[in-house]
Amino acid sequence: MSSLALYRRYRPESFAEVIGQEHVTDPLQQALRNNRVNHAYLFSGPRGCGKTTSARILARCLNCEQGPTPTPCGECQSCLDLARNGPGSIDVIEIDAASHGGVDDARELREKAFFGPAASRYKIYIIDEAHMVTSAGFNALLKVVEEPPEHLKFIFATTEPEKVIGTIRSRTHHYPFRLVPPGTLREYLGEVCGKENIPIEDGVLPLVVRAGQGSVRDSMSVMDQLLAGAREEGVTYAMATSLLGYTDGSLLDSVVEAFATGDGAAAFEVVDRIIEGGNDPRRFVADLLERLRDLVILAAVPDAAEKGLIDAPADVVERMQAQAGTFGAAELSRAADLVNEGLTEMRGANSPRLQLELICARVLLPAAYGDERSVMARLDRIERGVNFSAGAAAPAMGYVPGPEAHGGAVPGATAGEPVLPGGGPAAARAAVRTSGAPSGGAGAGGVAPAGQ
Repeated sequence: MSSLALYRRYRPESFAEVIGQEHVTDPLQQALRNNRVNHAYLFSGPRGCGKTTSARILARCLNCEQGPTPTPCGECQSCLDLARNGPGSIDVIEIDAASHGGVDDARELREKAFFGPAASRYKIYIIDEAHMVTSAGFNALLKVVEEPPEHLKFIFATTEPEKVIGTIRSRTHHYPFRLVPPGTLREYLGEVCGKENIPIEDGVLPLVVRAGQGSVRDSMSVMDQLLAGAREEGVTYAMATSLLGYTDGSLLDSVVEAFATGDGAAAFEVVDRIIEGGNDPRRFVADLLERLRDLVILAAVPDAAEKGLIDAPADVVERMQAQAGTFGAAELSRAADLVNEGLTEMRGANSPRLQLELICARVLLPAAYGDERSVMARLDRIERGVNFSAGAAAPAMGYVPGPEAHGGAVPGATAGEPVLPGGGPAAARAAVRTSGAPSGGAGAGGVAPAGQ
């Protein structure tokens, strides 16, 4: 197996292989068909989305013996020189502006630019990280960029187009690149893994896509790291979460269910497991916020997975749908808001564990706050208690849940009976808070049955 990095091994060699940038590649190919190629281009966009690769492909299209053509032949000397692992062409000069952005470098480029190409149709300068060129360097290039000889083409690539001076930008055709959509990127990574003949567990690719944040190169680097450490069984979900630092889904399930049932003991037990397991509390809060976002979407759009609004395996989506059904809309929105605020407060905090515990306490205790969202969350809990307790005996007013109640058992229920949402400690505490009469049944100040 080649030791070449994955993103270099699968670098596109034609515009058809570039993913997620059809708004750029289609017009460029049409310009090549119409033979209306400009003398200078500006490719801008986030890192790892295909700017420099597209610049090389454009140079390949321009210097192909059958060109200018939107589809290089791949057989002529120019195409072979500019291929994925080719030696490079003397007429296609790549310059890293981070180390060659001064006025002296610009003057040297200007002097060499007027010499014709050695063996190709055009002499092409690809200036990477163009925003690093100084103002004096850009001004020194201005005349040759504005009125170049017929054989000369410029392609500027940058992540910060606003730093390229206006006089240069106005003389180029500007093509803004974008981050690649998660669905497109996940499909592409699946194809790459298939070519590598390494099995991937369900749930791994969404983690890789999330880690790559829409950058093809970053996602390929993450995937390369996972494939390098794969054993006979391939890349497992446990391996991916451990290596990438993401929270295991079981921990997220546990804390979400603790929020839904008002089970503080279970929530703080999860916090302890996170700390004792060496996980980063900030990462856990970020992952929890992502989970709550998915629940908010699922509560509003039950078929969100089919519509592509949620990127997760089918079994995880099914589990999240069940979790979303245990929350009220206001209660779920309040939890997401509090976790988001807590994540902001955790930046630079001296005690991340304390911040995490405070986040859990705020979510679990809406009664301690008098703001509108907390009142609405309390109403959601009351309504859920009424609905789920219909036809069932309410717990006694003096009931105080013991340690065994945190497992989710309903007081008085026999082993093997299903645990009803809203029962257990949550229903008991709701009954205690709303009690105003001697202990009796639901009609004595407890949770009233539906219809009363």
